[in-house]
Amino acid sequence: MQRYYFTVHFLPKQANLALLTGRCISIMHGFILKHYIEGMGVTFPAWSDSSIGNEIAFVHTDKEILNTLKDQAYFVDMQDCGFFKVSQVLVVPDSCEEVRFIRNQAVAKIFTGESRRRLKRLQKRALARGEDFNPKKLIAPREVDIYHRVAMTSKSSQEDYILHIQKQNTDCQAEPNFSNYGLASNEKFKGTVPDLSPLIDSN
Repeated sequence: MQRYYFTVHFLPKQANLALLTGRCISIMHGFILKHYIEGMGVTFPAWSDSSIGNEIAFVHTDKEILNTLKDQAYFVDMQDCGFFKVSQVLVVPDSCEEVRFIRNQAVAKIFTGESRRRLKRLQKRALARGEDFNPKKLIAPREVDIYHRVAMTSKSSQEDYILHIQKQNTDCQAEPNFSNYGLASNEKFKGTVPDLSPLIDSN
């Protein structure tokens, strides 16, 4: 199955990578929902343990779909302003290894704010059922593999939220089943994307 990709390189040295990555994913998210597109994946060629990196790439089997996404006003404007360097749509080389970028919603549950919201919901449900609410006081902290945060804003509610993304190496290419954020998940979506890290510019 032939795949294509294009990359968006964030040029400012002091860029807020979580914010720019989130904005790019938001543009793709709106685009695929509007045009009923499935099978669009995102990959992060400059991913490291310490950072999500200053580059994002979009992967699909239809070259024209990627060209249309690439021509969205946000990408064109940011390139014209000198903030982005957007590549041409290119063929994914057969030599690329496969990776999976997972949106792990379980990570959010570890943090205090999210835990507080969950406890409030559970308390409300317990009271509605006429039950006592006795949450366990001590929960052992779980170890979490390396993840990076991406800042998002809901268009409908205007509320900010975070995508917690983890990288997983895989042995083989899987069917391109992704969420509307272009990501895999722990259960439903198991799509893989090419590891484009050997192809990126060193700058």
